[in-house]
Amino acid sequence: MKLFRMAAVVLAVLAGPAYAQMPNLNLLQDAPSKTPEEKAAEAERDKAYKETLKKIPDSKVSNDPWGGMRSDPPKQPAAPKASAATSGPKKSKSGTAAN
Repeated sequence: MKLFRMAAVVLAVLAGPAYAQMPNLNLLQDAPSKTPEEKAAEAERDKAYKETLKKIPDSKVSNDPWGGMRSDPPKQPAAPKASAATSGPKKSKSGTAAN
């Protein structure tokens, strides 16, 4: 195992200078710039696209697939009564509880 580690270190040390000598190749050529006519055509396409997007109506319909299956809308919890809130704390009876 020690021999394997030593061989890996030697290969790494020898590969460093060889990697540094490799030329930096750019295989993708730079694309030619657009002509003014192409730029104008692209701007007009973008403008037409944005105008088309403005014509799409906003969706205001509920996306609830089970909406038609419910018979009643969900009920709101009842509000607490004002008399219960003003009556004060209730006293509990002391003694045995009957279960």
